[in-house]
Amino acid sequence: MKVSLLQTDIKWADAEYNIRNAASLVASSGSADVYVLPEMWSTGFATEPHKIAHDSEHNAALLWMEQTARDRQCAISGSLAIRLPDGTFRNRHYFVDGCSGKTVFYDKHHLFSYGQEDKYYVPGNEHVIVEYRGVRFLLLTCYDLRFPGWCRYTTGREFDAIIIVANWPDSRQSAWQVLPRARAIENQCYVIAANRVGQDLMCNYIGETAVIDPIGNVVAAANASGQEEVLTAHLDIDELVRRRNKFNVLADGDNFYYGCKP
Repeated sequence: MKVSLLQTDIKWADAEYNIRNAASLVASSGSADVYVLPEMWSTGFATEPHKIAHDSEHNAALLWMEQTARDRQCAISGSLAIRLPDGTFRNRHYFVDGCSGKTVFYDKHHLFSYGQEDKYYVPGNEHVIVEYRGVRFLLLTCYDLRFPGWCRYTTGREFDAIIIVANWPDSRQSAWQVLPRARAIENQCYVIAANRVGQDLMCNYIGETAVIDPIGNVVAAANASGQEEVLTAHLDIDELVRRRNKFNVLADGDNFYYGCKP
């Protein structure tokens, strides 16, 4: 399976620009089975979302994801700041399957209290695993990466790859370099980690978007130049299965659900 990760320079609160930019990067990158965008890719990390969040239904960013996925017969993944009809907000990670026409979403569970995300957003309490072209993807968002129990492969929560979309700043870049590899090794899975570049009101971002294989090797990585980039890698699921069967660490793991529905 071919995946392309869009390491974008997000223009603050300018959804129209960010949609155009994402469309241009997709168009210039060639075909892929799955395209992955960063966290809150259409607005930037909106910790105070009242003026810039998208409505949950028929918003321009989601409509673009759905139309592009249909046109290219691919899947597109990425998170948006979303306002529900009841006035509450979610950091919602969408996975849009353009082949089946199905859209699923995961609401970020671990809200970033250090940045006051928890003051405005409601956390999700369900793990979301989506199967696409025979590959099972666990959807996660940014801060979730720090909590291995939430990310854990276990009975009833089996997956082949983790998609983690992020706005991870350069001030904590050392953690970004380590944690995706740790999650890949402990779950014997691929980790598809899409980060942004550029600046917002509070932070600077240098990217280092990456794809990690099930033994912790970096399959592909963007550099830390702070430039936009489309990073492409192939997931070898046959090799993943072979490695799991040969050295089955997962069979000896603890069976737990982290207190929430699998």
